[in-house]
Order: sequence, then C-alpha cells, then structure tokens
Amino acid sequence: MGCCDAGTGSDGRLPVPDPTVTSLLRVLDAHRGPGLLPLPLADPSRTLCLDGPTFLLVPAGGPGQLAQSFGERTAALEDLQLTQGQGPGPDAARHGAAALVPDLVALDSARWPGLPPPALDLGVHAMFAFPLGIGLITAGVLTGHRTTPGPLSHGRLTTTLIWADHLTQHLNSQAAGPAAPTNSPADCT
Repeated sequence: MGCCDAGTGSDGRLPVPDPTVTSLLRVLDAHRGPGLLPLPLADPSRTLCLDGPTFLLVPAGGPGQLAQSFGERTAALEDLQLTQGQGPGPDAARHGAAALVPDLVALDSARWPGLPPPALDLGVHAMFAFPLGIGLITAGVLTGHRTTPGPLSHGRLTTTLIWADHLTQHLNSQAAGPAAPTNSPADCT
C-alpha cells in the first residue's frame, strides 16, 4: 500500500476532520502575533500525500515569492516555475483557480512548454496549486508535488481546499494587523 492509499476508506476519502490538518488549523487560528507564522508543513505533507508543499506569497501585480517550503525538491521546483513564469503555481496566482496536474508526462506540451522536462529531471511527476485569496485578489498560493503520478483523492482534495481556506484567513488577518481599539459610549460624548 502506497502513501496515497494509507489511511483512506474503501472509497479513497480521508476521515473528516483529519487530525493532522486539524492540528495545523489550530496552530494557524491561535497565532495572533505579527508576521507570518512558520508553518509545520511536514505533517500536512504526509497527510495529503505530497512529497513537498510550498507556501508562496503573491504581492499585488508581482510574481510569487517563496515564503516556506518542505521537501528536498521543493525549492528547486518553485524556482523553476518562478523563473519561467509558468506552471501550476504561477497559473493559480494569475487566474485565482486551482491548477491540478496529476501526470506531467501526460501534460499537453503547449500548456507550459519549458516545465515538464526539468521538473521530471527533478523527479517530480505530479503538481497541484491552490490560490489563497478572496474574490479576485490572490494573496498567495499553496502548491504541492509528488514524485509519483496520480490525482489527489476526493478526500485529500477537500482537505487541501480546507487548508487553503484557513491559510487565506490567516493571511487576511495578518494583512489587517491588530484590531483598532473601539470607543466606549462614554468616549463619544
């Protein structure tokens, strides 16, 4: 049984809520300090059956910037996408929609012409990217890759979307900064 089969039911779905992702969400929700919280990416990586997750920040109108990553191929893969300006991560940032590539070998060569050969040389066979944003504004991208081809199961896709939603909320709360003090009715007289 491979990683992508471990811990799933007969229909391939993860139990909901998954304890590892629930733990990550608690860490995100508990962080109230300034700056971005260093994310514990190793556990969600195993739970979601990814060989490497990455968290990119996307400044308004600019290319993504690597904020955090986990896995031996991850930094090189993200550098490849950011240098070429093509791939699932840049597409998710530009279009605000998930980009799921379960098999780089089967990818239409016209989609991202320079990406598959060097990604395959790194040992990457599947890539997934999820925008972190609200409406038309994308503040970041959560990406992941596998060294074996194959789609995310329905349960893992759902769990990843939940994780991306919580990361988006975390980014928004960090961007908003500390809450302004409220005036009491006595201050308004």
